Order: sequence, then C-alpha cells, then structure tokens
Amino acid sequence: MIARLRKLWSDINASYWFFPGLFAFATLLLAILTVELDRRGLTGWIDQLNWLPPARPEGASNMLTVIAGSMIGVASTVFSITIAAVAYASGNYGPRLLTNFMEDRGNQLSLATFIGTFVYAITVLLSVRMPDEAGMLAAQDGYKGFVPQLSLLVAYLFMAMSVTVLVYFLNHVPSSIRINAVLEGIGRRLLSAIRKNFDEPMKARVEGKVREGTPIFANGTGYIQVINWKELLEVARDSGAELQLAVRTGDFVHPSVAIGYWSERPDEKWSDEVRDCFALGDARTPTQDLHFMMDELVEIGLRALSPGINDPFTAISALHWIGAATAELGKRDLNWSVGKPDEDGRHPLLPMADDFRHYVRRGFGTIRSAVATSPPAATVMLDALESTAATITDPVRHKVVRDEAHQLMRQAKTCLTGPDLEQVEAHYALFCKRVADGPE
Repeated sequence: MIARLRKLWSDINASYWFFPGLFAFATLLLAILTVELDRRGLTGWIDQLNWLPPARPEGASNMLTVIAGSMIGVASTVFSITIAAVAYASGNYGPRLLTNFMEDRGNQLSLATFIGTFVYAITVLLSVRMPDEAGMLAAQDGYKGFVPQLSLLVAYLFMAMSVTVLVYFLNHVPSSIRINAVLEGIGRRLLSAIRKNFDEPMKARVEGKVREGTPIFANGTGYIQVINWKELLEVARDSGAELQLAVRTGDFVHPSVAIGYWSERPDEKWSDEVRDCFALGDARTPTQDLHFMMDELVEIGLRALSPGINDPFTAISALHWIGAATAELGKRDLNWSVGKPDEDGRHPLLPMADDFRHYVRRGFGTIRSAVATSPPAATVMLDALESTAATITDPVRHKVVRDEAHQLMRQAKTCLTGPDLEQVEAHYALFCKRVADGPE
C-alpha cells in the first residue's frame, strides 16, 4: 500500500494539474476570507493610508476584470510554451527526459500562480456592488454599494507577484532546456543518488549470492517504479525466512518473472505481502532508479553521436557526467543492505547486488560503440576512464576500467582510419602509460 501511495505521489509531482488545482482552491478560500473581513468592517485601517486612495465600485470592477482576463490569457500562453518546450526537449534529447521536464517546479508553480490569481480576482469580482445596483444578491446582503478594499489590495499584490513570476518564467524555460543545464541536472541527481544509496567506502569484495530457493512471481505487468524497502524488511523478518530479491527498481516484470526467492518455503501470505511492496507502472521513473539516470546520460550521448545529429560536444558533456558517476561508484561499497542485521548477524532481506563492472557496462559500455566513431569523444572517454582509475584502490575494479579502455580501442580500430585512428591510438597509449597496471 505504501509503495502505491509513493508511486501516486510521484505521479502527482510529474503532473501539471496538482499545483494549479491546489493554488486555485487556496486562493478561492483566501478570497472568501478577505471579502468577509471587508464586509464585517475589519479593514478600516486601509482607509487611513493616505498613499492608498480607496477604490470606487466601477474602478474596482474594471481592475478585477483586467486582472482576471489577463491572467487567464497569460496562463494559456504559459501552458502552450511549456508544452512546446517539453516536446522540443523530449524529441531532441530523448523521450525518457519527459518526466524530468514534467517535474520542473518552476513551470508548475508559474502556471499555478497565474491560475490562482485568476480564481482570486474572479471570486472578489462577484462581491463588488454598484451604488445603484438592484438585484437579488444586493437585496439579500443588504449592500447597495460595496467595494472590498482589502481584497482589492491583495488582488493587486497577486498581480504584482504574477508579473514577477512571468519574468522568471520567460527566463527559466529557455534556460531549462539548454543541453548543458539538462545534463547537469541529471548528473547532479545521479551523484546524489549514488552517495545516498552507497554511503560506505570501498570494502572487501563480497561474492554475490546465487539466486535459489522458492520463487515469488510478480502479480502484474509493468515497470517497477517504487519498492517499499521498510515494509519489505519487516515482511522478511516476520516470515522467519531469508528473502533475496531478483529484480531492481526499473526492471520490467510480468507474472512469469520471479521478483525474489525465499530461502525456505513460508506461507503463501508472506509472498502476497512481498508483492504488495512493489508498485508497477507503464514507464521507468527516476524516483528510486539509479540506472534510469545513467541511461538518460547515455541516451543523450548516443543521440548526439548519431549520424543525423552529429554533435560530439554534447556527447562529450554526457561523458564527463558518466565519468564523474563512475568514479564515485568506483570508490564506494556496492554491496548494500537494507536495515541493520539481526542479532545473529543475518540479513533477512538481500537486495539484488550490482558490481562495479555492471555499472561500467551500463554507462561507458553502452555508449562505447557510438563513441568509437568520433575521435574527440573517444579521447574524452579515455580521459574519463583515466580519472576514474585514479580514484580506485581495488585491483579488480581497476582492471575493469582498463578493460573498458581496451574495448574502446578495439572498437575504434573497426570504425576509424588514417589520422583519426592515429589520434585515438596515441591517446590510448598515453592512457596505458599513465594507468599502468593499477594498484596491487
């Protein structure tokens, strides 16, 4: 249940209706409150402000009409610009980046501000009464003329805030879709996730446990978006058996895929509770999926190096962030566990472990074939691998980095000729000289 709630919250964060709806409701309540304060005569202090002359009914009505009309027009324009920017970014950088732009708080709050101002102005406008107004509402409330001075002041402040937000929005949108800003956002988020998930430095290597035992099959079809680790740990402890996961966040599952294995066969109810700890969806999200962010960097790099785009410098920027993430992974303990061990030292829940080679293949290995076709990108990848190797003290991980550089060189020999190949070969020779055999 908790996993589904977290998935729901993640979906809400990636929507354009939540904050506008929230702001619209909040400003509606605020408008009702300020109008009621005006009607009760609790805002007389405004009349004592010499620099703020009191508004007349006709002027108040015109002002609120202009604010409401302009705000709904601006909101429509802002939404159109946002959708166009999202379409441009997802089309040029990759469809998996759509979630990143949908979650952009700047766009969401800008649209919410304009919608909220519109709702507030419309609500206050309903309370304005002309001196000669004769109607059912005027007879009911007993006001032949009424101007909510406090509400008008608040409406003016909302308008000023909306103008400020509009200026911010016009600067934010083009800035947010710059490729360097996109790569930086993904890269920093990836580095933060690495430091959070793997908070221990490199330790002695632990061999991964063979997946065996009683399988737990998925009860649905889709991508694993959220895993409720806390509840999953409690289920494993209460069952009395050891639970080893066979999937990670971001994997695609269906009823024929085992999501985990029991060390011994417990009651079926425990397997049902395990399944309830997984929330499935129609797409991968960066909520708990570290691999997803790495794949985003790789996708941008692959698109940039495609023959149709041929933008090696964007690929170089992507390689820089992939290198930074790989170097961070290289010096950390990747054998992570959930919660503290039991009194007997046993871990009831064992997540699916990924070694350093897995992450190198996921990043550099996936983009290698495209990098091998571009001499500038190939030399930068060798530099990134060299920087990664410089931070690694484990001989096995060091060899993984050297092997990846060797594979790149082999690939380049099949793609490049002449001076381009000579340039990469010279850089590879320099890499081998600097990296040597690595730590012992």
